[in-house]
Amino acid sequence: MNIIFMGTPDFAVPCLKALIDSGENVTAVFTQPDKPKGRGYKLTPPPVKVLAVENNIPVYQPQSLKKGEDAEEALRVINEIAPDIIIVVAYGKILPKEILDAPKYHCINVHASLLPKYRGAGPIQWSVLNGEKTTGVTTMLMAEGLDTGDMLLSEETEIGVDETASELHDRLSEIGAKVMLDTIKAVKDGNLSPKKQNDDESSYSPMLSKELCPIDFTKSAQEIHNQIRGLSDWPCATAILGEKKIKIYKSSLAGKVNGSAGEIVDEKKFVVACGDGNGIIVREIQAEGGKRMAAADYLRGNRIEKGTILN
Repeated sequence: MNIIFMGTPDFAVPCLKALIDSGENVTAVFTQPDKPKGRGYKLTPPPVKVLAVENNIPVYQPQSLKKGEDAEEALRVINEIAPDIIIVVAYGKILPKEILDAPKYHCINVHASLLPKYRGAGPIQWSVLNGEKTTGVTTMLMAEGLDTGDMLLSEETEIGVDETASELHDRLSEIGAKVMLDTIKAVKDGNLSPKKQNDDESSYSPMLSKELCPIDFTKSAQEIHNQIRGLSDWPCATAILGEKKIKIYKSSLAGKVNGSAGEIVDEKKFVVACGDGNGIIVREIQAEGGKRMAAADYLRGNRIEKGTILN
């Protein structure tokens, strides 16, 4: 089968690698244009492009798929390849109807949630932010709506009590590769059974913003713990210690404590009281202008008084 792969970030890499390793005929890769990164704003290729180039797969990076010369050229290439399937994993562009209709069989999307829950750009982070106990990966037939196509296969997984969105991201990317291969096999065997999504059960997960970062310690310990986990590694939960901002990447629950909201009640273990009378233990931190490190290492070099209030 001729397969075109469309994807951009790290999350999509295991899927492309699985296609390559399983001997599938990946005829082309579409990915986002290179973007400037770092202090020198050096043009940096997306992770999917790096893997494709290493495996001598032709790469296309149109600015747009909807209008202009780039869109016309992309459609020409796709029609010339005449793909049996187009696999889309976190590509970051909306596919127009002409491309959705191009493959012989299907355009199949790999989405990091148990649809119809958490449609949209941030399903992994919002599942953690909202304190979900389970999540998973769903493959679906692509439609013109946002993650509204008929569902194909899915796999569920538990979310660890202290697991961060970044850690969950890496696990789901590997699960996604497995579900994708199973879906392709079902296409080949003629065993697909598409199932319509129940829109009444749907929810939306928008892109994250830095407005979500400041911690309100009057909230419950569980809510704050979920916020820290859900925003790690980006954009990261923040608090004010002294007069400087700190980023908190990891935490765990401390149970009942005695203290006001935001008060450090155990300066040796970095336990902070929350609004419901429970506490969190800060596990990983980055001080303003410093490096990310274990909280224990930070405390060895920075004295914090018991009773200090985090804002």
